Amino acid sequence: MDMSARVEIIASSLLRSNSLKFGLFKLKSGIISPYYIDLTWLLSSPEDFKAIVDIVADEIRNLSSRMRIDCLASIELKGALLLPSIAERVGKPCLIVRKESKAYGLTGRIAGGYVKRGEHILFFDDVITDGRSKIEGIKPLEDLGARVETVLVVIDREQGGRENMKKMGYNLISIVKISEIIEILRRLGKIPEEKAEEILKYIKIHQQG
Repeated sequence: MDMSARVEIIASSLLRSNSLKFGLFKLKSGIISPYYIDLTWLLSSPEDFKAIVDIVADEIRNLSSRMRIDCLASIELKGALLLPSIAERVGKPCLIVRKESKAYGLTGRIAGGYVKRGEHILFFDDVITDGRSKIEGIKPLEDLGARVETVLVVIDREQGGRENMKKMGYNLISIVKISEIIEILRRLGKIPEEKAEEILKYIKIHQQG
């Protein structure tokens, strides 16, 4: 599948499932955004869930031909909802990192298995903004001896995430950029021209910032 086809499938799936929302949204950083991406909405749209999971799985298969991937991991909640289905497609074990240690039963921050010292883990998440929050999921894996070099996300919001991950020593791979999604939705006539212009202007401002 070529890149333009992947962008169109992802953009259409996000819009159809209401995973891409327009309005005014306060991000974790405090910035007000004219759009918001919430991939948990894919859970109520099986066709769109499958479309995006299949594309991510194809990307991981391609990466596996170029790098060692022993295991996949994500942090709760959004990336973790997609990860088991992706892992099943590619035949890789997966782990979920809790945001806080569990205080009862099987305690700790890792769910789904054990981290093996020296194993190469591909860290997956749904979206990246500035990238700093990804360390919340990566550090517990590294503390247990895993090697995490690459972070794979479905969508790059283009707000410094790639650059910040590089500064912290990680390689970011994004399947699509938000500007690509907006451009193709505009070309297909699925969002108003003024809305597309508003979002593209926002992206440009925060790329420069």
